[in-house]
Amino acid sequence: MKKLIFGGAMLASLLASTAAFAATDLTMWYHGAGNDVEKKIVNTIIDDFNKSQADFAVKLEQFPQAAYNDSVTAAAVAGKLPDILDVDGPVMPGWAWAGYMAPLTVDPAAYAKFLPGPIGTYNGKVYSVGLWDAAVAMVARKSVLDANGIRIPTIEKPWTGEEFDAALAKLQASGKFEYPLDLGMAWKGEWYPYAFSPFLQSFGGDIVNRDGYKTADGSLNGPAAVKFGAWWQHLFKDKLAPGTSQSPADRDNGFAAGKYAISWNGNWAALGALKAHDDVIFLPAPDFGKGPKIGAASWQFGVSATGKHQDGANKFIQFALQDKYLTAFSDGIGLIAPTPESAAASINYKKGGPMEAYFGLSKAQALLRPVYPGYSVAAKVFEKALADISNGSEVQPTLDAAADEITKDIAKNKNYTK
Repeated sequence: MKKLIFGGAMLASLLASTAAFAATDLTMWYHGAGNDVEKKIVNTIIDDFNKSQADFAVKLEQFPQAAYNDSVTAAAVAGKLPDILDVDGPVMPGWAWAGYMAPLTVDPAAYAKFLPGPIGTYNGKVYSVGLWDAAVAMVARKSVLDANGIRIPTIEKPWTGEEFDAALAKLQASGKFEYPLDLGMAWKGEWYPYAFSPFLQSFGGDIVNRDGYKTADGSLNGPAAVKFGAWWQHLFKDKLAPGTSQSPADRDNGFAAGKYAISWNGNWAALGALKAHDDVIFLPAPDFGKGPKIGAASWQFGVSATGKHQDGANKFIQFALQDKYLTAFSDGIGLIAPTPESAAASINYKKGGPMEAYFGLSKAQALLRPVYPGYSVAAKVFEKALADISNGSEVQPTLDAAADEITKDIAKNKNYTK
C-alpha cells in the first residue's frame, strides 16, 4: 500500500512538472493567406522559433489581405486580439491610438541597421518592425531612352520636373507607344497615397500638415498642391498616361508588351520587367522642386496591447529579425531586404544584382506616409481627389474639398489625442 501511494505521488509530481514546463501558445495573425511562398517562409520562422526555446509556441492563423484589417477591428471590439499582429505600416498609428497595439520591447540593436521604412514609430515609440521594404521606381529601357536622346537620371542627379515632362513629350512624339507613361491607375486603394503622394510632396505639398497633424489646409490645397494638381491633370488631358479606365491587364503587362515607355511601379513587379526586356533600368523619382520622393513602409509585426503574453510575442519578433529570414523573404517574394547584410546575401539586391537600385532608392528617397491615426481616412479622401482631378474636375475646388474633409475628421477626433 505504501508503495502504491508513493508511486501515485511520484506520478502526480511528474505530471505537474511536465505541465509547468509546457510551452505557452502564442497566437499570430498574418495577412498573406493564399500566398504559398509567404506562408512557407513565415512557417519556417515559426518552426525555428518554436524549436529554439521551450517557453512559447507560436500558432499561425492566416487571413486574405482584403479581409484582414476588418478581422482585426472586429477582434479588438470583441476583446479577442491575437498575441502577435501583422499590420500595414501606415495603418499602425491608428491601431496604436485605438489601443490595439503595445510598444515593442524588442532590443533596438535588432533593427538598428534597418532601412527607415520597415520601422513603425508612433509618438516616439516603436510599435512594429517589418521584414522587408517596398519601393517604387521609374522603370524604363535604356535603349528607348538612348534612342530618344533622354538623359538617364541617377540618385545624385535625378530628372528635374521640366526634364521629366520633356522626356514624356519626346516619347509621345516618337509614336511608338500608346502612352509614354504608365502610372498604374488601374490599381486602387493604398496605391494612390503610396505611389502618388510622393509627387505632391516633391512639389512641396502633402496630404496633411505634419506639424502636429491638426489640419490639411494649406498642405493639400495650397499653391504647391495646386501646382501639383495642374501637372497631374495634364498627364491625362494630354494623353501622356492612361487614366482610371486603364485595365488591370494593361497595368500588369503593358510595359512588357511595349505599350508604355516608362512605368511607375514597385520592386515587386521588377522581375517581370527584367524577364521581358534585357535592358531594363530602375530610375529615381523626378525632383519637382522639393527633392525626389518615393513611398516607404510595408507590412510589419507588432504586439497586441491586450495580449497576455507580450514578453513571448516580443521574443518572437526579435527572433524573426535575423538577416537570414530577411534574405529569405527578399528572395521569395522579391521585396527589399532591409539591412545591408541581408541585401548583400540576396539574389536580387546584392551588389551587381538586377534590382540593387531599389535598395539605394529606398535609402535615399523614401518618405513615410503621414504618421497619424487618421491616415486611413485621409488616404481614401486623397484617392478620390486624385481620381476626380484625373477625370477633369477643377483642381482648386477639388483639393479644397479634400482638405476640408480631412481637417474635419481630425477635429471630430479631437486631433487624435486620448
